[in-house]
Amino acid sequence: MASPKLGAQKRNSMITRLTAKHNGIPFDWIDITDPSEEELNRVATEYGLHSASVADCMQSGHLPKYEAFKDHTFIILRVCFAQPDVKAETVQELTGKIAVFISDSFIITIHRLPWEPLANISQDYVLAGRCTNPHHVLNIIVKQGLTTFDETGLLLAQSLDFLEKQVFLTSRKTTLLKGMYFLKRKLDVIRRLLVLSSDVIDRIDPQGASNAYTRDVRDLYIKQKSLYDAMYENTNHLLNIYFNISAQRTNETIRVLTIFSVFFMPLTFIVGVYGMNFQHMPELRWQYGYPFAVSMMIIVVLIIYIWFRRKKWL
Repeated sequence: MASPKLGAQKRNSMITRLTAKHNGIPFDWIDITDPSEEELNRVATEYGLHSASVADCMQSGHLPKYEAFKDHTFIILRVCFAQPDVKAETVQELTGKIAVFISDSFIITIHRLPWEPLANISQDYVLAGRCTNPHHVLNIIVKQGLTTFDETGLLLAQSLDFLEKQVFLTSRKTTLLKGMYFLKRKLDVIRRLLVLSSDVIDRIDPQGASNAYTRDVRDLYIKQKSLYDAMYENTNHLLNIYFNISAQRTNETIRVLTIFSVFFMPLTFIVGVYGMNFQHMPELRWQYGYPFAVSMMIIVVLIIYIWFRRKKWL
């Protein structure tokens, strides 16, 4: 799934009935892609969906949430794009929204961009008879949503390794710092989404009855959260190391320039004194005045050099 350009997408609304009760399945599953407000309101009226949740469905940047009503539950998930743009750093650029209405008799999934795993879940689990409960379907959808963070996490981990090598092995600065900024922003956005998804993960069990499927989803969630937390911490450490190395290089440059200036300051002073050309300066007309001045400069340089060596500054 490629990263979307929000302003360039044409509406391509589609309502698909993935499963139906009369086909031997005990619940309806309706999948809606990029619906208009009228289409969404029509489905909401037919299934008695809460108006506030319907309004949330129309907000493309809505963050993960979980809301339980009397006769149905509303959930918003964010799924990660497989190959986000290099400069992607916002929730909408990095992820897509999947809204889910679920009850004992139906499940409705709503999303703006096509998401292939939904059709695969319907074909491989529901129609194949491996899944006969809407809450089981929800478990699989949540698991597939969390799985989308695997590939992005791998790409970000590779980027982190590359930047780490650049920090320690090269002296490039501007491009390197820009890359670390976008990496940190991506990790920050995804970590925030995972934290907000915890409410969905904690309440995914129907009537609080834990089972193997929900435990599997929770294990995957903990794995993803731990992975992104570790990468975020490593990125912060890498940034600190980068700034420390940059400061160290700057200090080394200043140290070298300071050493040069210490050597040349007394020489400049001597040259300045004998460059004044006053009439009554005895050394100006002395036969050995020039060798004397040069010898004095050499002696001063040697004294400074020996002093620096004893102080171990050289």
